Amino acid sequence: MAAVPDSSAPTFTLPAAQLGGSSISITGFHSIRVVTVPLADGTRAPVLKLVADDVVIDDFLLDVRKATGPSLVSTAGRMELRGNVQVYLDSLTATLLDGTGITLGAATPPPGNELPSTLLRVNLGLVGVTANSISFVGSHQAMK
Repeated sequence: MAAVPDSSAPTFTLPAAQLGGSSISITGFHSIRVVTVPLADGTRAPVLKLVADDVVIDDFLLDVRKATGPSLVSTAGRMELRGNVQVYLDSLTATLLDGTGITLGAATPPPGNELPSTLLRVNLGLVGVTANSISFVGSHQAMK
């Protein structure tokens, strides 16, 4: 299936930030599909777009890098995305509850527009996220 342009997506930059967590819980899952999003340089990039009511990531770690120089590292005990959540990813690796590993990307989307509601040991190539509310419990940021 070919990626379709997401006309409602904000403009993003690459490379994707690296987001990790011990688990991710998805409530009110609507869809996951391949779309293209606009980039700041005027091009478009294919990504996975996950749409849900709520997404919660435990033991949140976000590493935002640029081509050279330091990175901004954010940590929190929990990140909560609430209401009209749209997560744009270039990659997803995780472990299912039964111990099976999964790897997804724009070139390798999940079959059948499905995703388990809970994933463990999550690593996301995070292009961007939007939600009605984004909150952190016990957050900290540092340049590394």
